[in-house]
This record gives sequence, structure tokens and C-alpha cells, in this order.
Amino acid sequence: MGLALCGSYCTYEKVLEVAKDLSEKYDVHPIMSDTASETDSRFGEAEEHKRRLKEYTGREVIDTVTKAEPIGPKKLFDVLVVAPCTGNTLGKLANGITDTAVTMAVKAHLRNGKPVVIGVSTNDALSGSAKNIGELLNRKNYYFVPFGQDDPEKKPTSLVAHWDKLEEAALAALEGRQLQPMIV
Repeated sequence: MGLALCGSYCTYEKVLEVAKDLSEKYDVHPIMSDTASETDSRFGEAEEHKRRLKEYTGREVIDTVTKAEPIGPKKLFDVLVVAPCTGNTLGKLANGITDTAVTMAVKAHLRNGKPVVIGVSTNDALSGSAKNIGELLNRKNYYFVPFGQDDPEKKPTSLVAHWDKLEEAALAALEGRQLQPMIV
């Protein structure tokens, strides 16, 4: 399993705990976008996040386009999970832009016809990113971790994946089905 993190730092604590749990059951390969692997935020330092991923998975983080490119030719994963997936990455995936380790990992993985699972986390999911979510929902081999509004009052266009459903969504994707209900 590939587990690719993008720059939605506020979700890292939950996603890192999921990564720890998954690593106890599966062979997990961590991937981070440039932003995720290089940016310190109020939610923690990038090097600490990378250290934890390495500790949990026993693997170095794939954090460059060059390191991500062999994922396809080597057929490294059965499933690739992008979690958290930001609005920026949703847009890149929907429009075929390959300029980060995460987008290259997705492109390389999809060449083998295998599933990509999106764990969305973006404040503009019900505005600017809505069309990109719709585009990916209509594409073969894309699946979503069930998601919902995280704070409808203060952030009415924000959606976040239900991280406790990530493993179940990945297993469903391996069977070629979208975990339902998708919107919770």
C-alpha cells in the first residue's frame, strides 16, 4: 500500500495514527508532496512527520518526483491512498498535472490499472474544488474515503475524510467498489 500525504497539516495527527495502524497490518510505503515534506507548520515540523512515517512503516519517505516515478514500472502497490488530499492536489489530479511526488505516484500507479483512494481534506471542497472532486468521481480507478463537512458553521465549503474509514475504503477499492455511503 502506498500512503501519500499532501499539505493539509491540521489532519496529520489523525492520518499519522492511521498510518501507524495500517503499518501493523500491511506493507506501507510513505509518500509526501514537496510541500508536506518541507513545510513546518503550527501542527508540527516536517522532519518530525517524516521521522514518524519512517518509524511506523520501516521505509524511507518517497518525497521527490524522481523517487516516485519507479512506482509504476516496479508495480509497488496494490492500492495507493492519498490522505490527506488537498484541493491543490485534487486539481492537479483532475487536470493531469504531475509535478510532485504524490501526483507522480498516482500517475505511475494508475498506469497499472490499480485503485487510487482519495482522503479529501480541503476548505474549498464545496466551492472551487467541487468540480475536481466530480471529475475524479467519474474516472476509472479513483475511489474516495467517505467524507463530510467538518465545521458547517465556520467553514461551510470544507470537507474532510472520515479517517476511521480509510482502511475499509482501501479494501473496497481493491474489490473495485466505492465504499458507501460516501457522503456522511
